[in-house]
Formats: sequence, structure tokens, C-alpha cells
Amino acid sequence: MKRCLITYEPMEGDGDYSPRGLKLLDRNLMSLFPLGYTAAEQRQESLERAGKMSIQGVQLKLSAVLKVKAGAFDVVDRNGRFILKPPSLDYPELPENEDLTMRLAAAVGIEVPVHGLVRARDGSLTYFIKRFDREGRARLPLEDFAQLSGASRETKYESSMEKAAAIVDRFCTFPAIERVKLFERTLFCFLTGNEDMHLKNFSLITRRGRIDLAPAYDLLNSTIALTNPKEEMALPIRGKRSRLTRNDLFKYFANERLNINERVLDEMIERFQAAFRIWDELLAASFLSPEKKAAYAALLAERKERLKI
Repeated sequence: MKRCLITYEPMEGDGDYSPRGLKLLDRNLMSLFPLGYTAAEQRQESLERAGKMSIQGVQLKLSAVLKVKAGAFDVVDRNGRFILKPPSLDYPELPENEDLTMRLAAAVGIEVPVHGLVRARDGSLTYFIKRFDREGRARLPLEDFAQLSGASRETKYESSMEKAAAIVDRFCTFPAIERVKLFERTLFCFLTGNEDMHLKNFSLITRRGRIDLAPAYDLLNSTIALTNPKEEMALPIRGKRSRLTRNDLFKYFANERLNINERVLDEMIERFQAAFRIWDELLAASFLSPEKKAAYAALLAERKERLKI
């Protein structure tokens, strides 16, 4: 069955997008044409434009604006409102993986920006995400945890989730609220096999005078993307990057370190459990290959069993 590349809802007829999916991008958008680049051309453009763009990172990216009347993304060097991530030569199905994982996050109530998939000129899929640090023409203050802790791109793994919690305590307007959100994302990343949530993948944003955790981004199941993963977390908890247990996550990190009480924690677990059926449906409807879907499902089952949730 054909599905919308933005909402996953079933579709009939031509095109890759449902009216609802298009309206998520812009209420006046009537269609969205494929990108004017192949996957290979996108990767080359990303390399050539790297020094001109404000977005960085290991994964190749392009900055883009949405031309509503033309119904197309236009790649730009500055003032882009969207980020495009083409397929990787090294890691298969990353766009499909990231899009699904972000969708799973939204299903448990984690704030995520508008995102989806767009076809390239060669028929491959590119992941897009709307920038959340823009409000009208203004740029919202946004700092990642590496900047806030004095770490660099080279030392972004040389920290811990305890130190990430200290950043929340130091800078957030209402740290007790943001500590709960930090644990929610930690739990989510463990369940979905994201072993690459380093300091640059957490940020604080200032909106209307309030400093909070920024919407989630760069969420993907890195475990199924890697050939032989050896770790489960980029930033250790209790000194551990692998073989994490329920006690490590819930008793130590949530209760003792983040001071989250049992009632709040139980409500969070219940919310996750209620979303697991939706996760199954989203995984089945996703654009991952059957092999990757099976690997994703197996990992979810193992992690849920380990945490007894």
C-alpha cells in the first residue's frame, strides 16, 4: 500500500504526499516535487558547501528553503529553514531510520520538529527536518551541551549523563521539569538503540524568555545501522556505556540523580507502554526495508524485556 512520505497514512493515486502531510509543511503547499539532485549529487553539494553553511556534523547535510509556489525545496547556503540529510554511503537507510525514530519519539510525547522524507531525482529518499531555532525572521538562542560545558566537537563523547543533568540544573528556567524530559529522552534512546546521543545532540533553547530543552533531533537507531556496535549509550550512566540495567536507568539515574519521584516515573512508563502498539504500527508502515524492520523490532523487544516494561 502506498503511504505518504510525511505522515505514513495510506494513499491512493499519484504523488508521494497526502494533503495533510503537505499542510504540515505549509498551509498553502499543494504539491512537493522531488529534489533537483540525486543522492550522490546531494552528498557532493554538501561537501562543497560545508564551509559556507551554519549547520555542521558528521552526517552530510544541506540547508534548504521551501518554495511554496514552486512546490520544491531549494538548497541554499544561508538562512535555510530546513535541513536535508541524503542517504549515506557508509550506513544504509539512515533517512528512513531517522524519520521513523523521530516519529516514535513523537508518539510518546517527546517534542520533535516537523520532519519527513522527500524523493531525490534518482528516486532515493532524503530526510528533511524543519529548523526549530527560527521564529519569523528571528533566530532563537540555541546552545548545545558541548558549548555549555566547554567541550569541543572532538571531545563531545568525553562526558556523562550525570554531567548532562548538571547542565540542565544550571541553565534551565525550571530544572525539575527539564530533568524529567532529559530522562524521558534517555529512556527513549536506550529503547530505540541510539548509542550516539553525545553532547552536541542535546541543546537548550530560549523561547519567550524561558530556557528549556530544545526539541529532540538526530534521533535514530544507530545500533541497527552499525555493523558491530559495542556500546549502548554515547554518554555513560554510572560509568557504564553498555550492559545497562533497569536499576541503572530507573533507580540510579531517574530516582537518585535526577530526583524524579516514583509517581512521575510510573506515569512515564505507562505512557511508553501505551505507545508501544503505535510503535509497532509505525514500524510496519515505515519506509525501512523488511530486513531493517525486523532488526529494529528485535532490538525494541530486547530492550523492553531488559527493562521489564
